Amino acid sequence: METGPNENDSFQNPDTTCCCGAAVALAECCGPFVEGAKFPATAEQLMRSRYSAYCLGRVDYLVETTHPSERNPSLRSEVEETLQRIKWTSLKVLSSSQGQANDKIGKVEFVAEYEIDGESKTHQERSRFRRFEGRWRYRDDQG
Repeated sequence: METGPNENDSFQNPDTTCCCGAAVALAECCGPFVEGAKFPATAEQLMRSRYSAYCLGRVDYLVETTHPSERNPSLRSEVEETLQRIKWTSLKVLSSSQGQANDKIGKVEFVAEYEIDGESKTHQERSRFRRFEGRWRYRDDQG
């Protein structure tokens, strides 16, 4: 499952607002990252684009942007299962530290709202990121 329902045209449609909460079009925000046309310059950009990938059902992007040290053999199936069960509805970035273009590590704290089985829930996370082969990768939830 590479794309979510009705998402094939979303990347080029100027009226499609980015999933990550930025008040700009997907094609000008996370779309180029999720499509592989560009790479995030900061940890926050990677975090936002990963959130958008969850919203859009982009399994490959989520696996590829996970740091190799965190990729377990069941990662792909875990992501696919999450995508089938959860509908992400909003994202709010609370803080970020380091994670700039010249840094090697970064942290981003956020709150994401979602629906599962018709019930609204909230997920808060302090994500850690690390560069690997020059690109930002998701490490883990610091707790």
